[in-house]
Amino acid sequence: MACSICDSPTVSFSVPEQYREYAPAQASAATCCTRCLTVEPADEVLEEPDFTSVSNAFPSGEAAIPLALALGLCSSLATNRAAIEELLEAVERAGTDPLLVLDRLVDDPELEPKIDLERRRHQLEQLLY
Repeated sequence: MACSICDSPTVSFSVPEQYREYAPAQASAATCCTRCLTVEPADEVLEEPDFTSVSNAFPSGEAAIPLALALGLCSSLATNRAAIEELLEAVERAGTDPLLVLDRLVDDPELEPKIDLERRRHQLEQLLY
């Protein structure tokens, strides 16, 4: 599936029940663009999504899906603050430092995030810590 924003490839993933309220359109599946990091609802589901196709900096395992969903909500920190906090706490519980991941995503030359990820990272640090 191609991204509706930049037409780049996407990674499809199923959204676990505990994160559905944070998924686009509360969908049971979503996609994350490998270029602009846009998160959109999806029809197709991959059992084992490969988030390394987004970036080698992207976490694997339990941290990947809440991080992807949090990135999808970062376009509006004011509206999505509570959801982003909960998702990033889930990333931390899974053993991954979300701010370090954001730093590495900012530095990845292959990515062109739709949002100003560097600015959002700074704002998230202020909000969360």
